[in-house]
Formats: sequence, C-alpha cells, structure tokens
Amino acid sequence: MILSTDVAQNLMFFRTLVLVVAVFVGPFVLAQDNSLVELVNERLTYMDDVAAYKWINKLPIEDLAREQLVLEQAILAGLSSGIRAATSRDFFSAQIDAAKEIQRYWFDQWSSNSAPSSAPSVAPNLAKSVRPKLLQIGNAITKKLGVDEPAQANFLDSIDIEGLSAEGELKLFQALSNIRFYDDRLQQILDSGILRVGTTGDYAPFSYRFLGEISYRGIDIDLASDLAKALGVKLLFVHTSWPSLMDDLQSGSYDIGMSGISRNLNRQKFGYFSIPYHSGGKTPIALCENVSKFNTLNKIDKVSTEIIVNPGGTNERFVDKNILHAKKILHPDNRTIFQEIIDGRADLMITDNIEVRLKSAQHPSLCATMPGHNLTYLDKAYLMPQDQPLKEYVDTWLALRTADATLSSTFQRHLDAHH
Repeated sequence: MILSTDVAQNLMFFRTLVLVVAVFVGPFVLAQDNSLVELVNERLTYMDDVAAYKWINKLPIEDLAREQLVLEQAILAGLSSGIRAATSRDFFSAQIDAAKEIQRYWFDQWSSNSAPSSAPSVAPNLAKSVRPKLLQIGNAITKKLGVDEPAQANFLDSIDIEGLSAEGELKLFQALSNIRFYDDRLQQILDSGILRVGTTGDYAPFSYRFLGEISYRGIDIDLASDLAKALGVKLLFVHTSWPSLMDDLQSGSYDIGMSGISRNLNRQKFGYFSIPYHSGGKTPIALCENVSKFNTLNKIDKVSTEIIVNPGGTNERFVDKNILHAKKILHPDNRTIFQEIIDGRADLMITDNIEVRLKSAQHPSLCATMPGHNLTYLDKAYLMPQDQPLKEYVDTWLALRTADATLSSTFQRHLDAHH
C-alpha cells in the first residue's frame, strides 16, 4: 500500500469521517419544504426521547466524545455548502447545549419527589432509532443554512420546546445569525485544514483499491498526498463514481477530482480543469488470439461483436458515438471488467491506452488490438469547481511537480509496480 506519512498518521481520523458522511444521508426522509426553524425545532423535539433512554439506562447526559463527533460531522457536512468551519461549530455547539438543557430539565422532572410516577419506563433505542434521525435532520439543517434567514421574532416564536429556556433559544438564534460562508474553495481548504479528494478507486494505475479494502492507491493517490502536504492540510478521500462524478462536484462533495479524469468540453461546462498531466487516447484491448479480428473499428463494429464498457464515463461515450452495430455490455465495476474478456463473456473493451498498456502487462492473454494507435486524443487533468484561486494554485503545484520530475517518477513507479 502506497500512502504518504501524513495520510497514514490520519487514517483512523479519516475512516471515522468517511463513515460519518455515509451515515449522514441515512434512510429517513424529511419533508422537502421544511424551513430551517422547523428543522431545528424538530431536532429538539427528540430530546425527551434521548433523556428517557439515558434515564432508563442510567447514562450521563453529557458525553463529550459523542459531542465532538457530532461537531466533526456538522463541520464536514457544512464544507459541501461552503460554510465556514468555525460558524458551523458554533451553531451546532449551541444546538448541543440546548439539547443538554432540555435533557437536564426532564431529569429534574423525573427525579422530583412531587412527580415520581412520571419517570419513563420505556424509550426508543438511542443508537438504532433516535440518532440516525438526528443525523438526517442535522444534514437537512446544514443544507438550509444560508438559504433560510428567519428573523429573531419568527425564530423565537417558532421554537417551542418544553425545557428550553429563553436564554437557550436566543443563543441558538445568535449562532444561526452568525453563519458565514467562504469566499472561495482555496480559502475553505486552508481554513478548515481538510482537502477532500474525489476518487473512484476503480481505474489503475491512477486510483484503485482491491475489493474489501478501505485505502486507495495509485498515481493520483500519491499526487493527492503531495498536494495536501503542499497546502499544509489533511487529506480526505471521498468516493465518487463515473456516473456521479459531475453531480458530486456540483453538490460540493469534494474539492478536487483526482482519478485519471479525462478533459472534455461537457465537463468543462460545469467545472474547471487543471493543466494536463498526461496525454493519451482510446484504443481497443482483447484476447491476444483475437487481435486480427479487432484491429480496425470497421471490424469491431459488427453485430456479432460484444463490447464491454464501464458506464458513465468517456469509454461509454466513445462507444455510443462510434459503435453502431456491436452489442454493448455494461459492467459496473471497472476493477473486474477485464476478467470478463479473459473469461470469454465479452470480446473487447475500448479504453485509455495507459490502461491497455497496464492490463496487457498484467494479463499475458490480453493485447492491444491496434498497438501504437489512438482512436481519440485525451488529456488527463484534475477536476475542480469553477473556483479560480483553487485552479491557479493546483496549476502552479502541478507545473512545479512536472519540472522537478515528481510527476514522471510517480508514473514510472506505479507502471513498473504493475509489470
């Protein structure tokens, strides 16, 4: 496994955050038209259930480790919307304080000699039932921050929770009013101390991981580590896929896509690309015994041919545009797609020449059917939101790494490792 020292040291931290991101979009569905005030109010309505569970199970109200995790979740989720980390922390800290105030109120009620019969005997399971709902509501709140801007009177009138004081309500509103956004993505990365790299993990030698693995490896993984080190921030890999690559970019899920991504005009409409760091093109790969059958596009484009392709990327777009008669087979996992050719379930694949070079070296039964010939011209580059300061930084970093041979040595190391 090839990981930088910085990444290795922070691996457990990142695993926790990645799990948090996955949990944050849980199975519960909220009304799409809920206002920010309604969502905050709804989250606080669960505090009597939380208090009841803790009361029955003799658990303390305050759980500092859990509170820290919730704050990390909130800050990370807020980065997708460009919310300044400090203001996310303050707002969700105010929510935590309000939650504890409500829970203490109920503990006081249940421990009072005047109302001993009011103490709960049953409560929803905290981990399995209540917390997943709280996480989803928290995510919905984050998406509404900066969109809804309730007036103080509206906010204070709408927050109606037994056990929450007027002071607690006001503290919540003040924290909400102080939400601020980053001016640009580079500022966000530097201030938050986190570089979120979107990667697919299915495209060797750029980004891949074996089935069951957590850690990524590859050319772009090493270069991502170098970029984070240059920025002086921690590195967090965010899994994306070829079908969701652009949606994930536009939703703010990652700061930069590093996964052997090809530049094209359609992607350029919605994002910025760095200067290129690799040039190549599409070329076919098949069993070596079938090279003469598939050494031109005319020979390939027959009704008897079965061409396999991973969905959502430039490989599928090339096939859809240029192959009219052959049968297209969609295979969702690029890590196992070449085995389909080896096992005879597909005739060939058309993909980037660097991948053809790599896979033919790994599998002696596979060969390029048009060696030395590219059907297209493609540049690999890094994909970013339309943020000029970040693009300029990445372009400068990439130019320097090209000049000092870091780029060429990284390519050579990974290509040699696969031979």
